Amino acid sequence: MTIRLIEGLPAARAHVARLRAGKEKALPDGVAARLRAIFGREISPQEAVAQIVANVRRDGDAALHDYTRRIDGLSLEALAVDAGVIEAAYHSAPPDLRDALHLAADRIRAFHEQEPRRSWLAWDDEGGALGQMIRPLQRVGVYVPGGTAAYPSSLLMAVVPAQVAGVKEIVVTTPPGPQGTGAPAILAAARVAGLNHVFSLGGAQAVAALAYGTESVPRVDKVVGAGGLFVTLAKKLVYGDVGIDGLYGPTETLLVADDTADPALVAADLLAQAEHDPLATALLITPSARLAVAVQAGVARQTASLARRAIVEDALAGQGAILVVSDLDEALALANEYAPEHLCLLVADPWSLVGRVRNAGGIFVGEGSSEALGDYVVGPSHVMPTRGTARFASPLHVGDFCKVTNVFAMGVATARRLAPAAQTIAQTEGLTAHAAAVAARLSSPGRAIE
Repeated sequence: MTIRLIEGLPAARAHVARLRAGKEKALPDGVAARLRAIFGREISPQEAVAQIVANVRRDGDAALHDYTRRIDGLSLEALAVDAGVIEAAYHSAPPDLRDALHLAADRIRAFHEQEPRRSWLAWDDEGGALGQMIRPLQRVGVYVPGGTAAYPSSLLMAVVPAQVAGVKEIVVTTPPGPQGTGAPAILAAARVAGLNHVFSLGGAQAVAALAYGTESVPRVDKVVGAGGLFVTLAKKLVYGDVGIDGLYGPTETLLVADDTADPALVAADLLAQAEHDPLATALLITPSARLAVAVQAGVARQTASLARRAIVEDALAGQGAILVVSDLDEALALANEYAPEHLCLLVADPWSLVGRVRNAGGIFVGEGSSEALGDYVVGPSHVMPTRGTARFASPLHVGDFCKVTNVFAMGVATARRLAPAAQTIAQTEGLTAHAAAVAARLSSPGRAIE
């Protein structure tokens, strides 16, 4: 099996439009059966999540233990992972993994330390000032996936920017796994990041616990991190009661390549993306028919030896494609329409295209900048917008863990000078009390600011 090849801009655009149409696939039979077993009736994912969130909000830890038994098949004495377990997981990890996690954490920290905005205050000549206070959130919850696979990198990619922002309390939840304490690699990453609040909780119940708090899990100000369908639905449901970073869909990579690209590297990058998930998207757009054919052959050849071959083949059959267009202008225009999570530029002069990219979570410049490397150790957070939301959304960054408070300090002369315009607008809007409050300052401006 290999990846489909689509020729011509109209057909390529139609494929991209289909991917972005947002049509939900039928729920797999296994998931539907699992929901029936857990809830004892036919129930949609949306209904299941709503019930879980409501129960956790009402019953706290009792609901968390109940859903852990029903969903994970585990009866846990405690939801919090003991500090000794975290420490043991770190020391039991292979030395090369520990070294890699420390390297990743250091590079993530160094990158995000360039981001923070500072509070500012600007005084004017009339005794007043305007400004902003930039303050970190007090407590943040980080969801770390750990169901079918463990992702220690996801913990670091979300936790370290929060630490750089100055968040004092970071609470991590991750599925309990067979051992009941979460995947050891994730616990090792928690130790690298210096965390002491880790809970064995997965799915919608974890999001609900973070959003509303329970006897064991503290309520947070914001929930961040990617997850599967049930995590995404839960984040959507609790938004407004708690902040969220975004609603993430399956991961996606789009490569723009010309005839100078190495077909073997292009094929490898497509397969690296496809192995994430059966719903992952791996796309190549190229003006080179020769490259397209060579990459198609390379994908077929390299797929045969992959450990996650079945997942790769499902992803390529469902979403993957090589799109052949007339030139790089068409390729880049189509890439901007798609607004991918990852955009890789494997062309002779990639920097000539960087400034023309309008919509992408991250731009990987040149053949040496593989997206797979960026998933782990380059530095920028790999939590990035999916599903076309790169049109308006940004990768996870320090600003996601801060809030802005505006400061208004009017001098007497400034207040009097601005009052007539404010009165006019207030009266136009029919807010006469506003107009009166402004007028009152004209006769009695209040104490001067010192």
